[in-house]
Amino acid sequence: MSSLGAEKDANHWGIYDARAEWRRQGVSEKSVDRGWRISNINLDYKFSPTYPSLLVVPTSVSDNVINYAGKFRSRCRIPVLTYLHPINHCSITRCSQPFVGMRNNRSIQDERLIEAIFSTSGPAATISYDSTQVASQGGAHSIESSHADLASLSSSGSSAYQKPAAALSADALEETLMSEVEADDIQAPRAEDSEAQVLPSFIHNESPQNLIVDARPTVNAMAMQAIGLGSENMDNYPQASKKYLGIDNIHVMRDSLAKVIEALKDSDITPLSPNRELLARSQWLRYISILLDGADLIARTVGLGHSHVVIHCSDGWDRTSQLAALSQLSLDPYFRTLEGFIVLIEKDWLSFGHQFRRRSGFLGNEKLFSIQNEGLSTAVPGSSTSSTSQPGAKALESALLSAKGFFTPSPPSATSQNPNSAPTSDTETPPHKNNPKETSPIFHQFLDAVYQLQHQHPTAFEFNERFLRRLFFHFQACQYGTFLYDSERERVEAKIYERAGCVWDYFLVRRAEWMNPRYKPPGTAEEDVADRMVFHNGTVRWWPEMFGRSDQEMNGPSIVSPLRAERQAKNWGKEDAKTSAPLDMPSTGLTSGSGRVGGGIIEGMRGIGLGAAGKGLEMQ
Repeated sequence: MSSLGAEKDANHWGIYDARAEWRRQGVSEKSVDRGWRISNINLDYKFSPTYPSLLVVPTSVSDNVINYAGKFRSRCRIPVLTYLHPINHCSITRCSQPFVGMRNNRSIQDERLIEAIFSTSGPAATISYDSTQVASQGGAHSIESSHADLASLSSSGSSAYQKPAAALSADALEETLMSEVEADDIQAPRAEDSEAQVLPSFIHNESPQNLIVDARPTVNAMAMQAIGLGSENMDNYPQASKKYLGIDNIHVMRDSLAKVIEALKDSDITPLSPNRELLARSQWLRYISILLDGADLIARTVGLGHSHVVIHCSDGWDRTSQLAALSQLSLDPYFRTLEGFIVLIEKDWLSFGHQFRRRSGFLGNEKLFSIQNEGLSTAVPGSSTSSTSQPGAKALESALLSAKGFFTPSPPSATSQNPNSAPTSDTETPPHKNNPKETSPIFHQFLDAVYQLQHQHPTAFEFNERFLRRLFFHFQACQYGTFLYDSERERVEAKIYERAGCVWDYFLVRRAEWMNPRYKPPGTAEEDVADRMVFHNGTVRWWPEMFGRSDQEMNGPSIVSPLRAERQAKNWGKEDAKTSAPLDMPSTGLTSGSGRVGGGIIEGMRGIGLGAAGKGLEMQ
């Protein structure tokens, strides 16, 4: 049977079974209690519409506490389990930012939930819960009184952010605030809350040090306090320390990819090599490196530091998904197999509500394109070139002019040019359109980071680089229903499992095409636990195949003309100081260059701000 015929007969919509995956990790109602249980509080998606239906929470925390804790987190995205280490039983949990605000609001239920998470792996991580201390600090010490506190929090201006349907985009708010707030105007953070610049060198059996990881830059997180959001006050979470990772928001990443595309576009139609200066200025590889460093910190904390990690960014579905998935990829060899990687994407991206539709711009928007000289296609009455005299010529001219202008991005709007303008509300964009400001290459960055680990550890992954490229293609192509919609709830309500095909059908019936011949499965003995993990080695490189370029073009040695070399020698320390020096880029060969070989950029991707691979993306 041909691959196409086998694909028609396949049905892999059920490849991810949440209960089966939790059972694999050791969480099951019929197995030994490891401190976790599966809650049905979100079975109808009413508790948190963007979360999966099944949530794994500590056994010691009731659904009643969870219900009140949800009021303290953006969009009710409370800390829930995404990974449980099979050896030391330490966890990776994920959530959204809390409603701290300028008044340093707190939630006893949220504190209790996080304390319970840190206590699941044994007495070493347990710190007694002292309600008298809470009462003495002016806080509530019961569910009922905490509910009153949350009602007070709502009256102080935070209620708008507790209703996802009416809430402004957290990323839009963050972007607007950061355009107005200077770093000097914000109080300096405590030393223990500073951004993680140097990763700790953990050793086995080190004293546990639980972490709350805020993926955002410190300034961004603190600026959000002005609108009732923000980051945890660590005085209320004494069981852990906090790290800011300094990963910028979706708008910065969208602009970065746009610069990469700008650097590559001329080499699509000329023999010129990619523009090295623009590639360096995009800082694309710097952002990938920061992302990998953050995931490395999380993986080392759990796998070698025997500690728990709670991850969040703003809403908990962009940077949080990247970090959670990459850290699990480093920790668990199962996720480095083909089926395991599919489960990882289903769990941490699709099930936990990454907004594929909004970030990818699948539905488009008229703001993305403009048709240049559109008026020329209309005949002017009385002119010698009217459509009545030359109907065929005018039709051809109109078609050519329309085609010429179709992929021309529209000029920035007055709103985008004015940083002080109000952010666009989620509800202002019609359901059949996308807001261009919400597009961002978040999933693209994740695949790029996986490629980096794959290149650094060529025998650790069962699937090859071509699988990642083809996955990106089908993620953009919308040929299958897997990456449509923004949450598990939306896919269920749309009955996408009945109306569209599953992209995993395509991959699994062609399994042999994605296999890595160098793959070596790890050992299973507990003493080999360190060998089962893979970590980022600190270097990043361009993914040439993704952009339809050769490795020589993107990462090869630099070829500089004598005239340019002479000019660089005269201006050393002047022009070069303005270009690559201040960027603090990792060692990646950014100044490489060579003759044009082949490839290209899909110009249509420029409109949605995502970019894509070149001409050889799908067929290579």
